[in-house]
Amino acid sequence: MNAACGRGEGPGSGGALSRVILVRHGETAGQSSVRYFGATDIELSDLGRYQMRRAAAALAGEGFDAVYASHLRRAREAARILVPDWPPRIVPEFAEIHFGRWEGLTEREIEARDPELFRIWRTRPAGFRYPEGESIAEFRLRVAAGWRRLVSEAPGRVLVVAHKGVIRAIVGELIGATDRDLAAWPVDLASIHVLARREGGPWRSERINDTRHLREGGELGSGGRSARSSSVAE
Repeated sequence: MNAACGRGEGPGSGGALSRVILVRHGETAGQSSVRYFGATDIELSDLGRYQMRRAAAALAGEGFDAVYASHLRRAREAARILVPDWPPRIVPEFAEIHFGRWEGLTEREIEARDPELFRIWRTRPAGFRYPEGESIAEFRLRVAAGWRRLVSEAPGRVLVVAHKGVIRAIVGELIGATDRDLAAWPVDLASIHVLARREGGPWRSERINDTRHLREGGELGSGGRSARSSSVAE
């Protein structure tokens, strides 16, 4: 999918950075496809490792000058599968948002435990703070700080392995998207997103939520679960 995006202004517009490949980690032992895991440090499941191997095959034609990842195990392990011979540079600010007491819950469980907060979250997300966790505004500022540091040192082409919310926040830094646009930006498990620009010009998206590698991979084998896995969380 190709689409013109943004004006190339702001933290992501300086230096020699010209190509950004964003990859979300695969399914986890905690079932990230249905449960909200942010700060909880869970590992990839067998399905998630398989998804990352498929993503690695899909990225075989890409060249990277540097690899970055969140410090959480699911992102670090995903990065090692994608680029086995290249240890990622860890960016702590790229950890997923802290969902507070909602960590590990499904959407239905959240609604049952905190119906009023759930309603506010769904109807007025701007300025929302997860109970006993981070606010969305704090999270965006944290990711932006990590991104600015990456841009200050990054060479031309970078791979970033991270989480759903982090990928959306980085996209916002690159293209200046509104909160509403970012909320609608799809980020499935093991998806690939590629943004590029020429000579400091505007960033353009070359691939958005690309999961063709999972469909082409077929079934995982045992248990009959498809390698394609969408997600509501992390």
